[in-house]
Amino acid sequence: MAGRRIAALLLSSLVLSGCVSTRQVADLQFSPPQGDYRLLVLRPDVEVGSVGVGGVTQPRADWTDQARANLVAALRAQQAGRGGTMLVAERRSGVPGVSADEVADVERLQNAVTISVALHRYLGYPLPTKRHRGLDYTLGDEAVQFGRKTGFDYALFLHAEDSFADNKRVALQVLGIAGCFVGFCAPNGGGGGQLAYASLVDLRTGKMVWFNVLTAGSQVAGTKMGDIRSPDGATQMVERLMGRMKPGKAVRAAERSR
Repeated sequence: MAGRRIAALLLSSLVLSGCVSTRQVADLQFSPPQGDYRLLVLRPDVEVGSVGVGGVTQPRADWTDQARANLVAALRAQQAGRGGTMLVAERRSGVPGVSADEVADVERLQNAVTISVALHRYLGYPLPTKRHRGLDYTLGDEAVQFGRKTGFDYALFLHAEDSFADNKRVALQVLGIAGCFVGFCAPNGGGGGQLAYASLVDLRTGKMVWFNVLTAGSQVAGTKMGDIRSPDGATQMVERLMGRMKPGKAVRAAERSR
């Protein structure tokens, strides 16, 4: 899955500790959408699983479906407060004006651009031609045509992962912590964590105008920074990821000079 490969790239550039962190970048001229705008949310790419004793995450379909439903509800509530009109495409065939194949093509294009963003904006391999230019990436004319056919101004792409230590892993870590009191500390492999990223594409220009990454984790199994299997946890993730969209540097500079 492209989402998992991108997540691995982004995670390698960020420190997953016992706290929450976000890191966003934007087009220099980006202003967060407000008022009368039309937003298409492509089906969120979500995976939730259980971390066993060996540290391998096993996906759980029931947890994943619940988390996706919660995230969609949280997105609807959050965007309602901004005044726009939003459609969540639960299926590729559910986007008006285009075929499922056209939706898949845009998703593949977005994934390819996101890999470039991860490499050059987060992993420390900046392109010389893009220095000091903000988030300078585009999905091109295909995205513009997609916007014209569907009638949407923006498209939002969201990927979210969450994992939970199972009972055996929790017990193993408890024994490891207890061992510290008698002079032997077992290695601590962490207790799971969250990673999410979102990108906003302006379908009028084809440009990716905003991108954000969120990580949250715990070094103690059984301790979580929020649970997207619950409505409150999903709302927390959406708010952390999208609640504070920053304008581009040029827009912020203009606001300060007023």
